[in-house]
Amino acid sequence: MDMVAEPDKIKAVSRSSDWLADGGTMGARIRAFDWSNHPLGPLEAWPQSLKIAVRIMLTSRYAMWLGWGTEFYFFCNDAYLPTVGIKESWVLGASARQVWAEIWPDIGPRAETVVATGKATWDESLLLFLERSGYVEETYHTFSYSPISDDDGSTGGMLCVVTEDTERVIGERRLRLLRELAADLTQTNTEEEVCQVASRQLSSDDKDLPFALLYLFEANAETNGWQARLVCASATTPLDETIAPPVIELANAAALWPAQAVWREAEALTVADLAAQKVVPPMGPWQQPTRQALVIPLAQQGQEHPAGFLVAGLNPLRALDASYRGFISLLAGQITAALANARAYEAERRRVAALAEL
Repeated sequence: MDMVAEPDKIKAVSRSSDWLADGGTMGARIRAFDWSNHPLGPLEAWPQSLKIAVRIMLTSRYAMWLGWGTEFYFFCNDAYLPTVGIKESWVLGASARQVWAEIWPDIGPRAETVVATGKATWDESLLLFLERSGYVEETYHTFSYSPISDDDGSTGGMLCVVTEDTERVIGERRLRLLRELAADLTQTNTEEEVCQVASRQLSSDDKDLPFALLYLFEANAETNGWQARLVCASATTPLDETIAPPVIELANAAALWPAQAVWREAEALTVADLAAQKVVPPMGPWQQPTRQALVIPLAQQGQEHPAGFLVAGLNPLRALDASYRGFISLLAGQITAALANARAYEAERRRVAALAEL
């Protein structure tokens, strides 16, 4: 009799998870997960309302996660996996309190209010510090928590429908600085004015630029060599010689900011692990010290060596990706162009003055 009953048992188990069909990667994981020892119990024992909610979530291409019960047992669809990041392997069925432990003080009260009152929430571009990439990360999300009814009519859990706004919010912030810097630089005629504008504008975005330094190369008459001279810094930069030396001799290959390498190679360089180099950079708005800086040469058209370089302290809560590098390169490019125009203006002024003396 057991041999006859076994195929029927297999068919019953298969039918019990048919509602997970077309559920993508997460649907397959729910099928494969051993629920027998989980507080929710086996799939066939789940409330019909939970099955329907999970089915809706899994088959949507919009990023969603679902928390069920008082512990908010966690489910999500494939579209939400990038938000989970490195936690992907263990989040299924875990308490959302554990999954999002780092932001539960922010989102927990919202989730609990939804379950307690049955009323939905709404947040737009909310700043959340996620730990999904191996470090604390600045992220922004627009989302709604909605109640999910249990089979008895009470609220059994909540569904989150979310759009991540991180790239948009940060992109708009960076574009605003680029736009305002470009506008102000059009009003400059001298190197001093360029430096004043650069200092003011670079100070306006301490989220992306916790500190910034601008150095220009010049001949050193005493040594018959070259040196980099600090011409301006953002207001957030502590002006002590450990982080902002007024002069860097090119002969000093051990200098914190690699003036010699920039002069020779005219390529962007990353200075990592500032703390290990006994530098105490400013905390910035994040209350975390900057760990590294990007040094960008101010390339001169038709010249072998750059005019100088920009040192940009990096946001400790964002990765130095292509977008971040591109942003800082554009800043350096705008300053370079303004310096070139200022030098051309000064050369023309001198030429006119010389002609007037004839």
